[in-house]
Parts: sequence; structure tokens; C-alpha cells
Amino acid sequence: MALLSRLTLKTDCRHFRGDIPCTPHKQHGVHCVDARGAVCPYYDPVGERILIIKLGAIGDVIRTTPLLHKLKEVYPKAKITWLTASPEVLPRLVDEPMPYSLPSVVSLRSRMFDLLLNLDKDQDACALAVQISAKVKKGFTLKDGVIAPATPEAEHKYATGIFNDVSQENRKSYPEEIFEICGFSFNGEKYILEPPRMQQRPWKVDRKKSVIGLNTGCGGRWTSRLWADANWTALAKALKKRGYEVVLLGGEQEHVKNKLLARKSGAKYFGHFPLHEFTVLVNDCDLVVTAVTMAMHITIGLGKKIVLINNIFNKYEFELYGQGEILEPAKPCQCFYRPVCINPSYTCMEHLSVDSVQGACVRLLPSGKSASKKTSPRRDTK
Repeated sequence: MALLSRLTLKTDCRHFRGDIPCTPHKQHGVHCVDARGAVCPYYDPVGERILIIKLGAIGDVIRTTPLLHKLKEVYPKAKITWLTASPEVLPRLVDEPMPYSLPSVVSLRSRMFDLLLNLDKDQDACALAVQISAKVKKGFTLKDGVIAPATPEAEHKYATGIFNDVSQENRKSYPEEIFEICGFSFNGEKYILEPPRMQQRPWKVDRKKSVIGLNTGCGGRWTSRLWADANWTALAKALKKRGYEVVLLGGEQEHVKNKLLARKSGAKYFGHFPLHEFTVLVNDCDLVVTAVTMAMHITIGLGKKIVLINNIFNKYEFELYGQGEILEPAKPCQCFYRPVCINPSYTCMEHLSVDSVQGACVRLLPSGKSASKKTSPRRDTK
């Protein structure tokens, strides 16, 4: 304590850790206040302390990042902490990404926040929203063990989650809904997904052509959303004939299928990859055809053109920012939010034609030649 009594600490500084030296000290040797009484030139006092709870799937986390634009605008000096199971996709605007773990939860329960935003309607997230101290709480909470809206602004989103007819009538996109929950108006703020960097790729695409990625899966349990393999094969052949470079995308569940599709169609398939490499591969595409998946949100976040295939979800939920088209079967889907088709009369995905998907690709990316590209640049530096 004798030593600390001779030092002046700026514990409210954004860089101050308390357990290890801060970055400015490590890089420049500075102290909070030096021996002459001069304050560190890197001193950056924190204003509001904001906690975002969005634990969910990777795509769900990515599509919540538009909120950061508004938070930084309204609270420019805020320190933003984000608790999530997917911290690897959070942008640098988040001051403190926290993995969803016991140490993180223990730490958060000892703190006081100025604003807590819980955007997950899950028991664990809502329980944490109750347990963590904050002056203002918005989003969702627990009341008598039941998930409930924390404020009136969350009532619309809450209602769409408990009544299918209300959800089907909804005309607000997901970004609109979460902005509303937080007391803001949505003005087209985009996803924030920093373009991945990779020095050497384990694949080769023909950069003289426009590249179209076909993401052929939709998760193992969502069989109601599957488009027939024969359709993917026909689409790949048709796009190749028009001069496009066609790449098959997917995860481990699609590996066997994509190998077969590649043999039948002549499209390229490089295998399945961890998240970072997969994101690099998506970034190497100019347009992606996909169902509602993680790949959809990565595509939107990277500013790529997109053809979104949808049947069981409300199409108004998706914000494409003018980058693409949403295609649905010619016959209406009767299986709203159902993982397995229950319609005894027909399977709606049989009524989404290859020609309609090909047409959307051509409208969005008119030429197979690379000279027509206007999408975000590929990053080749490490």
C-alpha cells in the first residue's frame, strides 16, 4: 500500500485493467500520472457502462451488431461489454467481448452497469438480466420464472415469439425490432463484420470470373427448408454455362452432399472449414445463394450480394440492405417455423424453380466476367 499511495491511478480509464499493464504502458511506458504530475496522453475516461446480452448462434450475434452504430452515436464515451457464446465475431467497437462462461458470469454479477440490454428470450439470458445490476434494463427478463418483456418497447418482439399469427403479421425487420426495444429508430444501420484476412488460401477460384457461392445446407434439423439436390446441380450447371465461377459452400453436415454435387455439376468444392476460413471463402464470392443460415448473415455482413431462399419464416424479418432478393416457393408454405414439413398435399420447396433462382443471380450479378464486380474487395493480406 505504501507504493500505491505514491501512485495516482486512473481506474476509470478505458485502458486500465488492474490485473496486467495496460496497452499504452506496454507500448510507451506511460503511467496514469507521471512523476511530474502530467496525466497520461492516452487517458480515456469511460462514460456509461453498457452490457449487451446476446448469447445466441453466430448468425444471431452478427445480425445484432447494427445496434453498435447507434450505441456509439448516443453514448460516444461508453464502454460496451458483450456477453456471447460467439465472441470471435464481435467487432472492435465492442470494448469487452466476454465469452459465455462461469468466470464471465461471476465477474458480471459483481458489477454495476448504467444500461443492460438483454436481447435474448432464453431462460439463462433472462435470469442473468435479473441478477446483474444495472440502473436501466431493457429487453427481456424473468417474472416468476417466466420470460417477460422488461419494458413496453419489448412487447412487440415478445408477442411475435409466443403467437404464430402475430409473428406472421409482423412487418418489421429484426434490426427494426431490436432498435425499438432499445428505444431507438432504425435508419438502415448495417451489420458490422470485419473482413477476414488470410495470407494463403487452401483453395483456388478463377478471379477472372464473377464468383457465386451456393450454400446448400440449412442445418440438420430443418428438413422443411431443404431444396432438392437435383435443383442445386441444375443451378450450378446453368450458372457455369453463363460464365460464372460456381463454388459449393457448407459445413460438415453438407460435406458428402457437396462432394456429390461437385461431381455431378462441375462446380468447385473445397471442403468444409472452421469459421474464420469459411468467412474468408464467403468473402471470395461476389454473390451467395443460401437459405436462412449463418452463411446468410456472414454474406450480408461482408456486403456481398445475396439470393435468400425462404419458406418457413416471415420474409419481412430479413434486412438485406438492398444487396439481394428473397425468393419463396410459388405455392405457399404451410409449415411456419416448423423444422419438418407437415403439409400432406405438397412440399412447398418443390415449387421453387431453378429458373427463378438463376434469374435472381443474373439480375444481381449480370455478367460472369470479373469486370462487372462492384462488391467489397477481397482481403489478401495477413
